[in-house]
Amino acid sequence: MIIIRVMGGLGNQLQQYALYKKLESMGKEVRLDTSWFRDTMQETVLAERELELRYLSGISYREAAPEEIRSVLGRLWEERETITAKLKRKLLPASNPVFTESDMYHEQVFGFDDKYLTGYWACEKYYADILGKLRREIGFPEEDVLSGQKTSVESGSRPSDENAGILSKNAEMICKMRETESVSVHIRRGDYLDAANRPIFGGISTKEYYRAAVDFCKERFPGAKFFFFSDDIPYVQEHYREEAFEIIDWNHGRNSIYDMMLMSRCRHNICANSTFSFWGARLNPFEQKVTIRPSIHKNTQICIPEQMKELWAGWTLITPQGKVL
Repeated sequence: MIIIRVMGGLGNQLQQYALYKKLESMGKEVRLDTSWFRDTMQETVLAERELELRYLSGISYREAAPEEIRSVLGRLWEERETITAKLKRKLLPASNPVFTESDMYHEQVFGFDDKYLTGYWACEKYYADILGKLRREIGFPEEDVLSGQKTSVESGSRPSDENAGILSKNAEMICKMRETESVSVHIRRGDYLDAANRPIFGGISTKEYYRAAVDFCKERFPGAKFFFFSDDIPYVQEHYREEAFEIIDWNHGRNSIYDMMLMSRCRHNICANSTFSFWGARLNPFEQKVTIRPSIHKNTQICIPEQMKELWAGWTLITPQGKVL
């Protein structure tokens, strides 16, 4: 049995889920371990997360039971290991029941039968061949499920006035995006500006990156309309004021999930170094779409253009300095 640990925000959860579905499509026995959202692990992260997969329709998976996790982890489950066992795993990595992601892509995960996988699995190559299926299956909430009150004919409940207004705004925006050569632009700041995260994620999605990405789309799609999404709306309002720019500023808190939905309804996508916008682009069904991402995701990553173009086939890569690769 293969067990995949689910952790992080919605973008990361979708990547772990996508790897689950890929392994499942190969006939593997797979489970998802969602205990990260219930235990104390979240104390180590700056932004508290919740299991947002549950808000999406079309999501189906088997959750790992405690006894199944115990059967895969063995002694690690109880965290009481002998020195001999620890030494054995160090000298013989294959004997380690836990496989931890340490590179952009690990081909060997497809050969595992009994392993506990922990990582984020952002690389497109892991599940590129099933993205079409995932697009058809995964849907966004159209009802008041985010507030804990599901609106349905059976329950007789109605969406709150606030959520009804948000749903109406989003519906209007989807129509507008369909009528234009729409391009989503995601600018993530928020926790990326924190002292702990800035050295890892900062200085990648730069002003030069966005200018090059916008120009790339303008050259190919004259008259394109750019729809901006961000966790720092005042910053976007100050720095992006062109007539062709429109800012989406009403999906907050749990309703931020609708920003991903709107990104997926645009014809083309300019992403930050953020898995949230990666999935806005991945769920975009437009066959002629242009999807743009930074050439690196973290500052620890060294970009080898040929390798990145293989691992992210079909994507346009732009460096922090604004160079299109």
